[in-house]
Amino acid sequence: MAHEREDLTRIKVQPLAVRRSKHAFEAIRVDPQAPPPPAGDLAPKIEIVAERIRGARASGASVVLAFGAHLVKNGLGRVVEELMEAGWITHLATNGAGVIHDWEYAFLGRSEEDVRSHVAEGRFGCWDETGRCTLLAVLTGALAGMGYGESIGRFVLDGGCEIPRREDLWHAVADACETGNPALLPAQTELLRSLERFELPEGFLRVEHRNPENSLTAAACRLGVPLTVHPGIGYDIVYTHPMANGAAMGRAAGIDFAILVRAVGQMGKEGVLLSVGSAVMAPQVFEKAVSIANNLRRQEGAGPLTPFIAVNDLAEIDWDWSRGEPPSEHPAYYIRFCKSFSRMGGEMVYLGGDNRTFLQNIHSLLA
Repeated sequence: MAHEREDLTRIKVQPLAVRRSKHAFEAIRVDPQAPPPPAGDLAPKIEIVAERIRGARASGASVVLAFGAHLVKNGLGRVVEELMEAGWITHLATNGAGVIHDWEYAFLGRSEEDVRSHVAEGRFGCWDETGRCTLLAVLTGALAGMGYGESIGRFVLDGGCEIPRREDLWHAVADACETGNPALLPAQTELLRSLERFELPEGFLRVEHRNPENSLTAAACRLGVPLTVHPGIGYDIVYTHPMANGAAMGRAAGIDFAILVRAVGQMGKEGVLLSVGSAVMAPQVFEKAVSIANNLRRQEGAGPLTPFIAVNDLAEIDWDWSRGEPPSEHPAYYIRFCKSFSRMGGEMVYLGGDNRTFLQNIHSLLA
């Protein structure tokens, strides 16, 4: 017998405009042409990272930037965009919060809320447009075979999405069942279910974004650079919306993981991973992607990947990882991101400091 569960469609949401947000985009935006902050003791390591990126791109190997939401909330989107435009970064990977804040800055020009007070009031994350537009982007993007990140980027670039006619979806579902070609059947049925359940309009749904140029996700889509999203069901505020759909989100994230595996497989012997402010998602997802890539390489008679990994975070770590892994009785052994990355077969360097210092100096060295 299935356990009893809450009916999440009973959640009441409010317009995003009524939320008091902590930060306006213009207050946090970093000008990529501004002089970078002094790198201090990090300068030698940052120079090594920049040189490894140059070597990777000269050899045709991929450079993957995996980041947490604070990169977006620190206003570094345009810095990363210029690194993509110049060809230095070939793939972006983030968690669910990374695209949520990015989308809110594009839609409203501000983001982030008071978690403590809003949880107590039962309002944390319960904002209509963020959850609704994310789901609609993912649901409609799936019809074109797009994953989570590309769906959000396309939604911002297009200023909305095309919602098919219910009659056309019903015919498509029936045809798929008759022909035995169910490739799009899950996406079609989930969209159809949402259209029926929430009485969504057909045709092009126009969503005005006040500042679409603020979106790193849209910039990646425009430039043709994959931006993949690696969320967890229940992690993000989009799951506090009555329309939240784990099947749709999971399918989109599954597509994105396969795209990430392809990028990791293209690292070869000289590829680079930049992990910026992602203590959980980046190491957990990357280690599985490396394992799959090596599985496929072994089938082709190729040796394992040996990526260069630069980890940038604020944690003060009392261990020199160039000495190898610390013993299990040392606290550093339990710092997941360094431990996982140190096991990936290549060289890892840890840069403890602000991500603005790290990325702005990388941008300056590669300009």
